[in-house]
Amino acid sequence: MLNSLVKKHPILVAGGGIGGFAAALCLARQGYPIQLFEQAQEIKEIGAGIQIGPNAFRVFERLGLVEKVTAKASMPESLVMMDGITAEEVVSIPLQGQFRERFQYPYALIHRADLHQIFVDACAAELNIEVVTGTRVENFTQEGALVTLHTERGDYTGAALIGADGLWSTIRAQIANDGPPRVSGHIAYRAVLPTSDVPEELRSNTMTLWAGAKTHLVQYHLRGGDLFNLVAVFHSDKYVEGWDSKGDKEELHKRFCDAAPPVKALLDKIDSWRMWVLCDREPIKQWTSGNVVLLGDAAHPMLQYMAQGACMAMEDAVVLAEEVGRDATDFASAFVRYQNRRYLRTGKVQMSARLYGEFYHAAGVNRELRNQFLRARSLEQTLDGMAWLYKGI
Repeated sequence: MLNSLVKKHPILVAGGGIGGFAAALCLARQGYPIQLFEQAQEIKEIGAGIQIGPNAFRVFERLGLVEKVTAKASMPESLVMMDGITAEEVVSIPLQGQFRERFQYPYALIHRADLHQIFVDACAAELNIEVVTGTRVENFTQEGALVTLHTERGDYTGAALIGADGLWSTIRAQIANDGPPRVSGHIAYRAVLPTSDVPEELRSNTMTLWAGAKTHLVQYHLRGGDLFNLVAVFHSDKYVEGWDSKGDKEELHKRFCDAAPPVKALLDKIDSWRMWVLCDREPIKQWTSGNVVLLGDAAHPMLQYMAQGACMAMEDAVVLAEEVGRDATDFASAFVRYQNRRYLRTGKVQMSARLYGEFYHAAGVNRELRNQFLRARSLEQTLDGMAWLYKGI
């Protein structure tokens, strides 16, 4: 039963991304009133494709969203790593058979905007969720059992506050005070094009990574095969920060000058790229301050090499709601329990993502050793290595 305080004052959620809406949905379904704040004037998601592993499908199962996600997703036949210089196959992991038997759920590819919209629509069906757009968060204060979120449009008071406001989180700055994000020195160029524009011999229904020297290119289908997603990553110290900026095509081709012909053929098909500077932070253990807690990238921003940013945020939402549901009157204790269940798992993904980045971008002898190591592993050994992640929460 919700106490009188919670009935009068909603849970505040700062941030209208996938993590913020997932948290709002999980808590609203337990009866909590929610106010979600997004600084953009319109609720929408930008970006391109994202990968969702079996651990994410465990979340969708709990929330009754499997059918909606499956309807929008593409299901690749395999995960493939190619040598981006010689065009030789390094490893291919079939996603049916042993993979499905081991993890029970699929590996899927979906447009970020489609996944975001699924959560937005699910929240719209909940009468106790209010979405406030065009509202930039400035800071928060706590007094007694209440939290006040200060925004450029005014103050909002709630029984608790969830900071799901991303890499540059304003809420984290007050809790952790750990300065700006860490710049990785890796730059991502992203583009989506019609599949019909891609050479037919390169249209395989796979999630393929072409691993080069300090570069890699990822390719896969979106929206049932109608679209083709490309992500090109390279090392550069040219940029300190940047997000959704127009990419420099000349620099891109310079970085991939030694790439295999199929890689160059794919890069040549794109006239316009959007650029991201890849950043993360050191893992931290302290995500809470009284009735305020962090979630998703605000708590554990990670590089993209494990393809787990959105997946971890959705797991956070489920675990947070579970812990809050154990005691409807004590948010501070619930938030600590949630934090203690999550920080080691998400920290492992953060650190693993850094290692994967170096692994994918190996050069010289390191590249040859990487290829030799991966080719020597059996499928069973490979799946054993994935189990800690894909078995989920």
